Amino acid sequence: MSSLAVRKAPSAAGATGASHNRPPLRGRIALVPTIGLLLGALYCLLPVAWVVIASTKSGSELFSTFTFLPGSGFTDNLHDLNAYRDGIYWQWMANSALYAVLGALLSTCVSAFSGYALATYRFRGRETLFNVLLAGVLMPPIILAIPQYLLMAKADLTDSYWSVLLPQVLSPYGVYLARIYAAAAVPSDVVEAGRMDGASEWRIFTRVALPMMVPGMVTVFLFQFVAIWNNFLLPYIMLSDDEKFPLTLGLFTLLEQGANTPALYTLVITGAFLAVIPLVALFLVIQRFWSLDLLSGAVKS
Repeated sequence: MSSLAVRKAPSAAGATGASHNRPPLRGRIALVPTIGLLLGALYCLLPVAWVVIASTKSGSELFSTFTFLPGSGFTDNLHDLNAYRDGIYWQWMANSALYAVLGALLSTCVSAFSGYALATYRFRGRETLFNVLLAGVLMPPIILAIPQYLLMAKADLTDSYWSVLLPQVLSPYGVYLARIYAAAAVPSDVVEAGRMDGASEWRIFTRVALPMMVPGMVTVFLFQFVAIWNNFLLPYIMLSDDEKFPLTLGLFTLLEQGANTPALYTLVITGAFLAVIPLVALFLVIQRFWSLDLLSGAVKS
């Protein structure tokens, strides 16, 4: 019996060691969301990778068997895109930059003013107004496109830069984010202290509240910039002069012409690749700004 117990002891110890080497159940369960996120990232990045690779291929390489190997036609595609209608693509790029930068700046300012007022002041109808804004967040933009066109036509602003800029100034989602962030980031005690010191409401907002709201306003600016840069429906309804087109509408016209002229497909793909670069650059710059702002806030605290 004793020899049998001795022979069984190592096997029991080995089983205990194996159980210690086995990863815990919680760690194995945690792998599931990680794998899901990786699959989601792959699903989102695969079309981007396809555009990047396709922009390097010539027309013959593009319409033959496609592989994820770079082609040899990127410089020729850039030359053809630059030469198309005397470089109208760059006019579309400048128009998109104008719409996105100016529209996002104006929308961020309006959102900051409105969100701070809704978060700080108490007045009759405040919650009703905020609920109306929430309804605007849930409303699809396509529902508002035709009424906006009729309003711009009444004001004789259709087929102008203002017809694309003005409807983007008020963003219900931007006002919603600004109110939530102002309520969390601007303590009421600080506002009251400014009033007791004799500061005006405008001075309190610009010198006290707005610096605290900067990270949230950067987020609003980023969302609005991306939304305006990618906007297609509003310019499609408002504009008829192709020299005022943004990139989305200009590339759409090229794609339509590609049905009769297949050589234009390479221009569309190359133009789509170049149109993504400003968005990536903006995100990288703003991400760095977020990090610096958080670090500065930690130092100040």
